[in-house]
Amino acid sequence: MDFAAARRNMVNCQIRVTKVTDGRLVEAMGAIPRELFVPANRRAVAYVDEDVAIGNDRYLMEPVVLARLIQEAAVTPKDLVLVVGCASGYAAAVLARLAGTVVALESDKALAERASAILRDLSIDNVVVLEGPLPEGRKDQGPFQVILLDGAVDDVPMALIDQLAEGGRLVGVVGTGRVGRGTILTRAGAAVSRRTIFDATIHRLPAFAKEPGFVF
Repeated sequence: MDFAAARRNMVNCQIRVTKVTDGRLVEAMGAIPRELFVPANRRAVAYVDEDVAIGNDRYLMEPVVLARLIQEAAVTPKDLVLVVGCASGYAAAVLARLAGTVVALESDKALAERASAILRDLSIDNVVVLEGPLPEGRKDQGPFQVILLDGAVDDVPMALIDQLAEGGRLVGVVGTGRVGRGTILTRAGAAVSRRTIFDATIHRLPAFAKEPGFVF
């Protein structure tokens, strides 16, 4: 399969036509070999316009949803970015071309090791992959100018919001229904504003599921 051609098609037919206008972001997604971040037997579908299963009940986020979230975060070369639930590291690799440093947090040891190996093979040296509980973030590494949730969540834990720097942006797909909402939270002093950007249906990060309420 011609992966370079598939990558160009993804950029031209999925990314550019869906309100993604950030040139640096478009260039990054056109440069990172997405097929390397999925198992070998799934590489033929690495560039489809939907989530791609990578094992252990985890997925690479649909390219358009990822691009729109990152664009909304307005990442700069000086930013410190936290990726929550980095899985095999694709979103972290894209962000590495936009930010100063990326902290990629993953709770699954096997996925964290895979992400580290792929990023090392691609000579991406401004990403550090750390293991730990996803809802807790990495307070010891922050505060962060940008936090990306690499999968849908029922709600955003206060522990992550508290790790935003002044002016920091947290982006992700939030909601308990089948269709979530692409959302941005922005810190200004003690206040945090929330704005809905678009609707999206992507797979969830299991660690963020709400506890079921009591039912009579």
